[in-house]
Amino acid sequence: MKTTIISTIFVLFTLALRAQNILISNLNNPNEASITMDPKKPGVLIAGTNIDNYHISIDTGRTWKNKTLNSSYGVWGDPTLIVDTNGNFYFFHLSNPPLGTWIDRIVCQKSIDSGKTWSDGSFTGLNSLKKQDKQWSVVDRKTNIIYVTWTQFDRYGNTGPLDSSIILFSKSIDGGTTWSNPMRINTVAGDCHDDDNTVEGATPAIGVNGEVYVTWAGPSGLVFNKSLNKGITWLNKETFIDSIPGGWDYRISGINRSNGLPITACDLSNGPNRGAIYINWSDQRSGSSNTEVWLRKSIDGGVTWLPRKKVNNDIGNHQQFCTWMTIDQTNGFLYFIFYDRRHHNDDSTDVYIAISKDGGNSFINQKISETPFLPDSNIFFGDYINIVANNGVIRPIWTRLNGGNLSLWTALLSENKLNGVNEIVLKSNIDLSFENYPNPSNKRIFISYKLHTRAVVELFIYNDKGKITSKIIDNVETESGKYIEQIDTQALGLSAGIYYLTLKVNGEIQTRRQIILN
Repeated sequence: MKTTIISTIFVLFTLALRAQNILISNLNNPNEASITMDPKKPGVLIAGTNIDNYHISIDTGRTWKNKTLNSSYGVWGDPTLIVDTNGNFYFFHLSNPPLGTWIDRIVCQKSIDSGKTWSDGSFTGLNSLKKQDKQWSVVDRKTNIIYVTWTQFDRYGNTGPLDSSIILFSKSIDGGTTWSNPMRINTVAGDCHDDDNTVEGATPAIGVNGEVYVTWAGPSGLVFNKSLNKGITWLNKETFIDSIPGGWDYRISGINRSNGLPITACDLSNGPNRGAIYINWSDQRSGSSNTEVWLRKSIDGGVTWLPRKKVNNDIGNHQQFCTWMTIDQTNGFLYFIFYDRRHHNDDSTDVYIAISKDGGNSFINQKISETPFLPDSNIFFGDYINIVANNGVIRPIWTRLNGGNLSLWTALLSENKLNGVNEIVLKSNIDLSFENYPNPSNKRIFISYKLHTRAVVELFIYNDKGKITSKIIDNVETESGKYIEQIDTQALGLSAGIYYLTLKVNGEIQTRRQIILN
């Protein structure tokens, strides 16, 4: 019996060292996920997925509401999201207007109430004779100017030598109400095939002095341009960063379509790498069966670039693909998400996060998906996944396939617990002295906490799927003092497993992990 109990505890502790995965949605075949967080209200997260889905969480990603976005201009995929310093969210997407032509503009819809409602939208790049595709945006958090870059096709998918693709730029200085006339910022055009020789993947970033940095891929490999005057003028010609052996449009077994398009970010923190520009992408320079994730860094405003670094730290021929990168601007830490097959000899796929706390010199890799999944090349998986981080709270987002159905997931990660522990730790201004014991527990749990002032208190128990199983204290106004709650797990019907005790005091949240043995 003793051996059985020890084995059970070991198994449960092993499970506890995995990142808690939260199902966001399995409706409407979600893919191409984008996610953003309001730094001033870190509990508020909004995500978007193809083709017209949006997903809202107000509890740092534990629970989600799934809705459909509408616009008179049409909502036609490539969802991307940003948030400004006033807490306004912006949802960019392609168009399919009933009175226009397919993808004839880039649409921006705005929410001033954390995603509850959205404007009908504004647009930029309207051109009924050409196609507008793959937009990405960024907001300058000093000025709230919004910048957006994208690809314009003469005729999308056409193989004719006279048709080309270019990179366009536009900005809004009035919160997305109006937009500047689109400006071409590349000199080397691409073709319209939507593959290696097409110029695509233009992602903008803001520098510490309001510089606008943009990187994209195309026939010249990875290239870079910048503006030092809010997008009025640019370099006369884009500069070369790196080659992409095998091209940005590569093949991964079991995946309908995959690419290594770049992501651009700049460190705006007060850390030691303030001002550094980072470019993240993936390619097959190591072989078609060994796709890998890479990083280049510039510390002089993009004039020169340090040697590339490999982000994935496995050895041997394995596929790592569909990468995305973000920077926690409170400390300068880099976070990467990508699909990974290092533990499999078939198409089974895990999701990994990589972390660099030293400006991209070294990387920690951590598997964050609880179980692998097997993709199907007959099902479109989307061109990208995403990740957001702020003040130590990290929320990756990805698509997986189970039983022929696509679903959307996140993981609950915090900076000081990334080496495996999956509880959320938010910095709090309230010293709660929040403890739970014994842990593990067979029948009873004691929860103690201290209030220094009168406060509204909630104490909920969540299961390992992020669902509320019990409300111990529900919005009760409580006097200052020390409190101990005794919980009978059997009376609550809690089976053996991992649970999360969440104490909310005047809107601030702390969470503790609890193992229950029956």
